Amino acid sequence: MNAAKRPSRSEVREQARQKAREIGQKSSTRSKRLRFFTQAGLAVAALAVIAILAAVIVEGTKPAGPGPINMASDGIKIGTDYKAVRTDALPDGLDPVATPTNPAGVVDITIFVDYLCPVCGEFEKVNGQAISDLVSTGAATIEIHPIAFLDNRSQGTRYSTRATNAAACVANYTPDAFYAFHNLLFANQPAENTPGLDDTTIIGLATQAGANEQVTECIDNGDFVDWVAAKTERALSGAVAINNVDPSFTGVSGTPTVLINGVSFEYSYPFDSAEFLGAVQAASSN
Repeated sequence: MNAAKRPSRSEVREQARQKAREIGQKSSTRSKRLRFFTQAGLAVAALAVIAILAAVIVEGTKPAGPGPINMASDGIKIGTDYKAVRTDALPDGLDPVATPTNPAGVVDITIFVDYLCPVCGEFEKVNGQAISDLVSTGAATIEIHPIAFLDNRSQGTRYSTRATNAAACVANYTPDAFYAFHNLLFANQPAENTPGLDDTTIIGLATQAGANEQVTECIDNGDFVDWVAAKTERALSGAVAINNVDPSFTGVSGTPTVLINGVSFEYSYPFDSAEFLGAVQAASSN
């Protein structure tokens, strides 16, 4: 048998070059694939970042949403037998609309409150029964504007916002239970610089006042939280809808803020029920 012919040096060098070319081509292909997947991964990551930023921007510019039914003025008016005056919901972006004017001789009492405000609680204790008597007999109406003025005094739980949201839920679904719920919130008012009432307790008070299951769901979901923020800002800036409001009224600077027939009631402190009833009586004869 003839021995296999050994390749020449030139043939060996050519084979080595060919092998090197094949390795280089494979390496180039792998590099291209790696670059492709890296670039694709970066593109996906970039899209994810864009999506997150868009979500943040959308959330930050999210409209407040329509307000609750029966609070087109940003408040709810309670009349004879503690029945709420019905109004449509306030569409997002529109200014509040004043409730219908009262008949002649029926005093229009408007009050801005924060359910955590201790001075509001004191006002309620001193004058609450007198207001209830005036409203039940038809001598006056009470228009209640709850606002979230003291969120920074509830250890991060935003009690003022949660309580006002709950009030809005009651106004929306069971408006004739609103006045009872309003009174229960003050009867069970937590102290400042505490977490306030939890949502389960608030729901219990709403149920006690006559609220239904829709109110419970509304409170749980915080349906009107964005509206609460918007209405609070309107109250503070003076963008209010109050019949016959005194032109000098520029907004709420503290709670309670009380107006009688559109004129600020400059109360003394400590409160005096005789002073309040005297102001109502004077307004009824004007």
